[in-house]
Amino acid sequence: MQGFYSKLESPSSSPTHSSSLVADPVSKEGVALAEEAEKARALLRTFSSASLAASAGLAVFCVVADVAVASLTHSVAGRQHLWARAALDNAAHGVIGFWAWAIVVGLRRRSDLQEALLAGGVASMLDLDHFYAAGSLSLQAALSLPRRPPLHCSTLLAASCLALRLIMAALRLKDAWRALPWLVFVAGATHHARDGARRGLWLWPLGHTPPLPYWLYVGATATLPPLCALLMHLTGAQHAARAARHGVAIDV
Repeated sequence: MQGFYSKLESPSSSPTHSSSLVADPVSKEGVALAEEAEKARALLRTFSSASLAASAGLAVFCVVADVAVASLTHSVAGRQHLWARAALDNAAHGVIGFWAWAIVVGLRRRSDLQEALLAGGVASMLDLDHFYAAGSLSLQAALSLPRRPPLHCSTLLAASCLALRLIMAALRLKDAWRALPWLVFVAGATHHARDGARRGLWLWPLGHTPPLPYWLYVGATATLPPLCALLMHLTGAQHAARAARHGVAIDV
């Protein structure tokens, strides 16, 4: 009897083991095919009609927001209430950052909405460095700085995003975090581009550029999200982050 059970339980005759040997390559091939299919769908979404329409809508919002801020600035209420003008201008930064990242991720799940809200918060909070540079919580002092505050340096933004990417790679953080440097870059770049239309870009150590042509600011803001989504697709960051958050769907 002992020999009989030993024979049944041997690896060569075990149905479970035998089926696992056969199914394992199939399952791996299925996962690989599902991943490739998801990458293809992500690439198609990047240049879909909905994505292009959202980019066009973002361009329109940039113009509308600037007209509203300019109207308030030259109004009596705007001159009397600096906080109202500053709040509207900062809200525009936040909405543009939110909108831009929403185009990148597509807003298909709750986590996508959370990321877009985070991008809007980052784009909005960049203006807090005005108070840091002024050394005061006075809005008048924050708006009357002799030079640009540190977080408005475009060179620092690019270097910070690159450093964040390298740190995440060194610490082997989860794939769900791989989109974070891109999120920070998109949020910061939209903020800098909008400010650049009025004051130029600060490219340390080269100095400041002249104010950007308005059409260039609007066009760059509208094309940045799909371009970022394409680069994330090519580097695998978008698929890795999405797969880590939501898993890979396999259609059988």
